[in-house]
Formats: sequence, C-alpha cells, structure tokens
Amino acid sequence: MSITRGTHLLTAPDAFHVHPPAGPQSVWETRSAFFRSSIIPVVAVAAILGGYAAQLATADRELARQIWLVALIATGLPLAWRTALQALHGKFDTDLVATLAIVTSAIINQPLAGLVIVTMQSGGEALERFAERRASRAVHELEESAPHIAHLVSDNGDLVDIDVRALEPGDVFVVRPGELIACDGVVVSGRSDIDRSQLTGEAMPAPATAGTKVMSGELNLQGVLNIKATARAAESQYERIVELVRKAQASKSPLQRLADRYAVWFTPFTIAVCAVTFFLTRSWVDVLAVLVVATPCPLIIAAPVAMIGGINRAAREKILIRNGSALESLSAATTAVFDKTGTLTVGKPAVHRVIPLPGFGEDEIFLLAAAVEHGSGHLLARVIVDQAKATYPGLPIASDHNESPGAGVTGMVDGVSVSVGGRAFVAKHATTSLDAFSAMDESGPALRAYILVRGVPAGAIEFADTLRPELLKSLEDLRALGFFKRVLLSGDSNANAVAVGKLAGMNEVHGELLPGEKAAFVSRYRTAGDVVMMVGDGTNDAPALSSANVGVALAGHSGGITAEAADVVILSDDLAKVPKAVEISRRTMRLARQSIMVGLGLSGVAMMFAAGGYIAPTQGALLQEAIDVAVILNALRASWS
Repeated sequence: MSITRGTHLLTAPDAFHVHPPAGPQSVWETRSAFFRSSIIPVVAVAAILGGYAAQLATADRELARQIWLVALIATGLPLAWRTALQALHGKFDTDLVATLAIVTSAIINQPLAGLVIVTMQSGGEALERFAERRASRAVHELEESAPHIAHLVSDNGDLVDIDVRALEPGDVFVVRPGELIACDGVVVSGRSDIDRSQLTGEAMPAPATAGTKVMSGELNLQGVLNIKATARAAESQYERIVELVRKAQASKSPLQRLADRYAVWFTPFTIAVCAVTFFLTRSWVDVLAVLVVATPCPLIIAAPVAMIGGINRAAREKILIRNGSALESLSAATTAVFDKTGTLTVGKPAVHRVIPLPGFGEDEIFLLAAAVEHGSGHLLARVIVDQAKATYPGLPIASDHNESPGAGVTGMVDGVSVSVGGRAFVAKHATTSLDAFSAMDESGPALRAYILVRGVPAGAIEFADTLRPELLKSLEDLRALGFFKRVLLSGDSNANAVAVGKLAGMNEVHGELLPGEKAAFVSRYRTAGDVVMMVGDGTNDAPALSSANVGVALAGHSGGITAEAADVVILSDDLAKVPKAVEISRRTMRLARQSIMVGLGLSGVAMMFAAGGYIAPTQGALLQEAIDVAVILNALRASWS
C-alpha cells in the first residue's frame, strides 16, 4: 500500500527495507584476530622444539641450525617488514630493537637466538590482542533502539505505517502505549504519561496532554497520543545523541602503548651501545649478544600480562574493563563527573511522604489510595501499592474501579468514594474547593498524587528519588584516591540537582542539561587538562561517557547502549564498585611499570657484560628468558586479590 503526500512517496513497512549500518566487530572476528596473531609465536616455538628434536635424533647440529634458520626467516620476515614500514613513517618503538636482533641473528647465522626473540615479540603482541576489546557497539545499539516506523495520519484519516525518515514537519502521527516517539513534536490530542529517562535520565514520568512538547526517544507509557512533527527524525533529539556518540568515539585518539613510552629512550640507548661495542671489538657476534639481551621483552610482555591480570581481577568483582587503554586511563583519572538519577540516586520513584489534610490520618489516606490503585498499571500506582504491601499486613478491597489512563483512578472502598490522580483529574470529581491542595503546592514543586475522599480533599502522596545507601562511602573512597574535583551533571531541575549535589559533597552542580550539554561539559574539562572519569547509567549519558577519558557505566539495571558507550562497565548495581575499579587499575599500572623498570634495569646490566664479550648470543637469549620469567611473575601479581 502507498499514498502520495505532496512530493513524498510513503510506503507500508512491507514495501521497504531499512539497511542497518555496518555492524560491530563480532566475537568470532575478535577471536579470529587473536588466533591469527598467535600463528607466528606458535610456529617459532614449534621450530625451536623441532630443531632440538632433530639434533637429538640425528646428532646433526647443522640440521637443527637449518631448521631454525628457515623458521627464523619465515616468522621474522613479517615482523621485520612491518617494523621497516613503521620506521619509514617515523615510528621507532619497542619493536625496533627486537627486529634488529632478528635480522642480525639471521645474517650471522645465529638463528636460535633470533627465534627466541621472535617468540617473545610476537607472543607479547598476541597477549595484547587477547586483552583488546571488540569494536564498540554504542552507535549501532543506539541506531537499533531508535524507532524505525511511524503511524502517519493520512489525509483521509487512515493510519499508514511509514519509515520515520519520511516524516516531515507538520505531519501528524500516532504513538501508541509502549512506543518511542519518532521525532520532536507537539501533542495535538490524547492524554498519557511519558518516560523521558532516555534523554534526561529522570525516572519520574511526565504528563503529556494537548500542547505538550515532546522529543524523539521519549517513551509513551499509557494512552494514545496524536503528535504533530516539528522536525524531521534525522534532526530530532534522539538522532543528536547518536551523532554525539559517533563524533566522540571518532575523535578519541588511542592511548600510546605504555611500552612505547619507555622505548623512546631505551631504543636509542641500545643502538648507541651496539655502535660502541662494534667500534671497540669489530665483532658482529658481540653486537648480536648486546641486541639479544637488550631486546625489550619486559616492555613487550610485562604490560600486557599485568593488564590482563588486572582485567581478570576486576572481572571477579563484576567490573568489566574493556582493554588496557581503558585500564590505564582509569588509573590516571583525577576528576569524577557523575550523572544524578540512577547513579547517585536509586533511579526509581519512591513514596517520599504522605501529606494528610486536617480531619484525615496518614495511614488512612495511604491505604485508601493503595486500594483503588491496586488494579492500575501506572508506574506510580505500582509504587504506592508496593509500599503499602511492604508496610501494612493487608489492603482494603476496592470496587467500581474506573481508570483514566495517565490521569487518575476512582473507586469505592467500604462504601466510600476515593479518587487518586493529578490536579486536573481530581478537580473533575471534587464536591468542594481544592484550595487545600493549592496551599500544598506552594511548598514547592514536586510530583504528587492527590487524594479525594467522598469528593473532599484528603491529602497527597509525594514521590521522590532516593540517594543510594552506598553513596557517601563511595564518594569518600574516591576522595581518598585523589578525586578532589567532583562534578554533578543532571537532566533534572537545578533545584533537585543542587540539593543532591550538596548532600553528596560535589564541587560543581549543573542541572537541566540535555545529553549534548553534558558531553560539552566533559569536553571542556578535558580541554582544561583534567583526566575525566564520567559515571552514568542511562542512554542520555552515552555522549558524555564517550567524550570522557574513561566512561564508567552502572549497568546493573540498564546496560545496552550505556554499557556499549562506556570503557568500564559495573555489572552490579553498586556505586561502591567505582572506587574499587580505580584501586584495581592503579595497582595494575603500578605493577606494570615496576616490572618494566626492573626488566630494563637487568637488561641494561646484561648489555654491559655482552658488550665486553662475556655473554654469547645464545646464552644472552637464555639470560633474557630468565629476566622475562621474573618480570612475568611480578606482573601476574596484578591478578591476585
């Protein structure tokens, strides 16, 4: 089926196919990359063992040497070629010394030493590949979660399902309960509550009636809404979130490998020692011995081993650290930026207090409200009923239950009429003035359910989010770890954000922020030189999480998009895991640096002996292996409790 509106052809959903963007790297692709990177070290080890086996079987040392030489050329050539290409582009990292050792060992027919170096260099790269995370799926997840179909109201009043990209400003479309709003617009008719947590992070539902402005990505909870589009889907709020995450991830430069930062001075030092050795001894064997013992296996091996250990240690605490770069960034962070709802607070509405009016008791009106709300599917109705069940042994039974979706509910409890809902709803059922409610409203803005008993104002139930029980201890632990700058960025009102920020001891508080504004604040802190850790839990936090040096997602009750945009994912709903993750990352990096420095120090001493002719190349390779074992054992401590 198709209809024509102006110059745009609109097609029923079975007549078109939406091609999703290129998907993320799959788990299989990640494993395949690891296996490919493992081929060279496996072949090198097999050749070393095969050469020794041939020598034992035939007593022919030359046969073993030939096996090793062929294997060295086969496995060392790809490494040497890659290093040469990098050198042509001005990149001189840890691989350069190892490659010089491999090439020299082949030229002077010392293949065993070269194969040992190939094993350690390529083995370290395989470990790094193992610790590497798969490509982030944040943008893909966001695009998949966006609405793809809109129910357009055609010129003759029929509903036509169309691709959301075909919606134009001025079009009227229908949003049913449980559906996301496809594009920014204004409610034309209908009444419902909408969940704005995707955009603002706030769990409290907001009423939507004629004239209410709505944004793409908001969820319609109850009634049917007719909405007039004010922007195309591609220009609406949800698409802005997608684009913000895409840009943030594209602009996030990869962290330089820890090993390469040490190689900046160690590689020139090694080459200088080789030059001096050849000038004094004129012996290429001595030069090879220097290169073999100087091969920076501690640089190649220590950091990946420590990082894998730290990542595994964190996993046992239900903390997922995606890769070594994320772990290193987390260890360096000193500025903590937090979302409010669901991060510092529980993220779910709860009964804050019951406000009885004169002539009524608190327990009385709460039980009456719970009785009539018992059959309602409204979020706040469930909150009232659950709280009542947890507090009182039994609930009264309501009859004549009548609900207006998104507005309120009425019923009879023991022959008494009870109405519960918003101000506009209870006004229709009141038999007297609502001035008592007006006086209540003057105490400040809040989300309330108003209660009438026999048509007379009886009181109200006030809802609010609550602080996490572990909040203050967690923030104190972060303060002890050196996070002296703590910032709260919230989509909630400034008043609520400031109140929570004051209780939590925040240095800065900013409220009423859209996702892009949160990301802009994070980028501003980074530009000022801060190493930023952003902690959030909702889709609205995804751009800020991607923009931070390291994004930490609380995914115990959400996950999905938020988890994919983050570098660190807390799998349990526990804010106390954030300082724990920082502690693990800092201990891991401390052990990695310690292992590197000890390994390089021992290699430096061995270089002096090799330069003097006291260590042969093969002996140097074995000595380097002993140094590597010591370094690896120390780095493995990162996985211990």
